[in-house]
Amino acid sequence: MNDRTCIVTRKQAEPDELIRFVVGPDSAVVPDLKRNLPGRGCWVSADRLHIDKAAAKNLFARAFKAQVVVPPDLGGMVDGLLSRSALGMLGLARKAGAIALGATKVESAVRGGLALFVLHATEASDDGVRKISQARRATVHLGGPSTLAYKLFSEAELSLALGGTNVIHAAVLAGDAGKAVQKRMVALDRYRGGTPDDLAMLAAVADEDEPAEDME
Repeated sequence: MNDRTCIVTRKQAEPDELIRFVVGPDSAVVPDLKRNLPGRGCWVSADRLHIDKAAAKNLFARAFKAQVVVPPDLGGMVDGLLSRSALGMLGLARKAGAIALGATKVESAVRGGLALFVLHATEASDDGVRKISQARRATVHLGGPSTLAYKLFSEAELSLALGGTNVIHAAVLAGDAGKAVQKRMVALDRYRGGTPDDLAMLAAVADEDEPAEDME
């Protein structure tokens, strides 16, 4: 079996579409997100559904041809690792000055074409999200860049990572620091089986918005 073949689907994929696992000294299955741990590895499609299935069907033992210990919540462990990686990189982006905080600054960054993507806390109100979504749509309509939006973290998680309080909306600005964060957000979002807020879907309800709302 190709070393980049998912042990669940038996299909080959690119490394970023898979998560590598190895066996630790205690025979426990260990996720290797950086793909640099020693020893023979196996690969699983990079979403929780497939990892849970691999654990439930004892596919790790089959892949390693040995009795292994699968942590009882391996899927949750991987989610936590991906989440911490994304939040850690978000904190580095803040130190690099690549973050805009607060609805007003986020909207300004979006309209100015400076935002690479937007983060909404899970507690964000529908109205707050809608106003920023309108700015995203208007920017594209005027020929500016499309800006994806993710809702992956709580207000407490965003506040801790970004050194603020009550962080509900944030924009990660374009640049090298922003791209590094985006890579991890994409990985976490894919793992959780979701998709970022899609501008095509927003456009479908464009007629419900009043043109005047594009101006504050």
